[in-house]
Amino acid sequence: MDITIHTSFLPHDDPDASLAFYRDILGFEVRSDVGQGKMRWITVGPAGQPDTSILLAPPAADPGITEDERRTIVEMMAKGTYGWILLATRDLDGTFERVQAGDAEVVQEPTEQPYGIRDCAFRDPAGNLVRIQELR
Repeated sequence: MDITIHTSFLPHDDPDASLAFYRDILGFEVRSDVGQGKMRWITVGPAGQPDTSILLAPPAADPGITEDERRTIVEMMAKGTYGWILLATRDLDGTFERVQAGDAEVVQEPTEQPYGIRDCAFRDPAGNLVRIQELR
């Protein structure tokens, strides 16, 4: 089989703040932005990688979930336990400085992990954990 990862999903509760984080701080391209108000589906991705995207979407928009499930999602997002993503860069220190300068919540400064990866972590405006590891 020839299968690729095309789009990953992350929830947002403030589309403008999420757009500012992924576009203005991380430097991702905006590929589409549909909907209005808080009900916006925004697709972003790294420049030069048109086949890899992140869909920033309202988490409770699915008509198939219950009110209890919606409340659980909101609670998990508030605690930062609902969504996360792992990104990679060759310049971890420069990326860390840029994201930190953008007032993102720092979870972990660049650290050499005991399992051989050097990485750092932030929270995006919706509380999603964004880990960034260094490519070697």
